[in-house]
Amino acid sequence: MSWTCYILRCADDTLYCGITNDLEKRLAAHNAGTASKYTRARGPVELVFVEQCDDKSAALKREMQIKKMHRSAKLALPGVQV
Repeated sequence: MSWTCYILRCADDTLYCGITNDLEKRLAAHNAGTASKYTRARGPVELVFVEQCDDKSAALKREMQIKKMHRSAKLALPGVQV
């Protein structure tokens, strides 16, 4: 099973990082307001970064790395489209 680490840009221009094994379903849940409290209050959201990981453990590690970054570093990640 493939896992994905992703970054969303919320309506208030903040960034949200998460992981999932079904990106389409998770993105729909974020926009429906059923995925997380953070994005529920800041929707709609737009997908700006996707990185495939080998397994859940690798995805969790990558998520923690990204969450520790400053906003400018997140925006400088290869493939971020803002």
